[in-house]
Amino acid sequence: MSVFVFGYFTMLIAGSSLAVYYKRNEAFGVLFTVTLLSMLFGILWGQVAFWTISVIAVSLIAAGGLGYCFRAYMVMLLPEQASRFMKSAPLTASFGMLVIIVMIVLATFADVVAPFGEREIVGDVWEPAGGDYLLGTDNLGRDMFSRLVYGAQTTIAVALAAGILSFSIGMLLSFTAAVMGGWIDQVLSRFNDLLLAIPTLIFALVVLAALPQNIFVLVGVMAVIDQTRVFRLGRALAIDIVVQDFVEAARLRGEGWFWIIFREILPNVLTPLIAEFGLRFVFAILFLSTLSFLGLGIQPPEADWGGMVKDNKDGIIFLVPAALYPGAAIAILAVCVNMVVDWLLNRTASLKGGRG
Repeated sequence: MSVFVFGYFTMLIAGSSLAVYYKRNEAFGVLFTVTLLSMLFGILWGQVAFWTISVIAVSLIAAGGLGYCFRAYMVMLLPEQASRFMKSAPLTASFGMLVIIVMIVLATFADVVAPFGEREIVGDVWEPAGGDYLLGTDNLGRDMFSRLVYGAQTTIAVALAAGILSFSIGMLLSFTAAVMGGWIDQVLSRFNDLLLAIPTLIFALVVLAALPQNIFVLVGVMAVIDQTRVFRLGRALAIDIVVQDFVEAARLRGEGWFWIIFREILPNVLTPLIAEFGLRFVFAILFLSTLSFLGLGIQPPEADWGGMVKDNKDGIIFLVPAALYPGAAIAILAVCVNMVVDWLLNRTASLKGGRG
């Protein structure tokens, strides 16, 4: 048995024993699970498995440390009420917020951060990482890191615009259907069911193939597709609110449907809708990346993560990792947004019945 393997298991067993002694059940569960998995994978794959698990464990510990420090830093900077809200965030949500903020900052200041231009050819095809090129070059000799930063700008901006537009349409239509009721509710609901019955990817491909390919059309199509899900959630939430006493009191006062929607319903469903917006934002990123990979999303030479995967996918055959970088960026952003959304959903597991 090598020194590394001996030290590896010694640290795991010692950590598990200390966790039991100090009654840290969660830490014990994690450490002893890693110990058992290490024994199993070590029997199957030898010392390579220990190195792999060690790298993963160190990465997770580093991510947890970053999340902890970021949470403490935000608690120190934020006002008292926001500080108390931030204190309730688990380490996963804190780390997710940190990554999201970093990506937004990189996308916002892409012209400053990127060492080369978005379309600038700076070297040979698929040069390795290192030297002047942090992540190497792509299939045309453009700097991958610069393209990744500019791709973040395009991907996040388009997904955010589509998410805001879809929520605006979906919430307005769903709240109108819940408040007005009758034939208006039936027409809007059945039309929404019709759109839901059409496969989203097929619908997008047909429409985008027929219309001019530009960002405004792309955002509009994504918003129309996504608002169907927002409509169903918004209507379900609004129907529970419109039967409350404070809404009936507003009707008796003579308030119109516009007042009821924006002053009575919206404040009471805003938190679950914000959480849902995070999920819809992730869907928009994945859907945009899928469309770009199929050639109907963001058009070259503009950079976006899905298009970068498509451009460099052939390099995987030659063990060139250029296509993995944008794919990893998509996965990391999606996971981090979901971690923040999970925290928000846990805080609002049950919808409160109206304002006091």
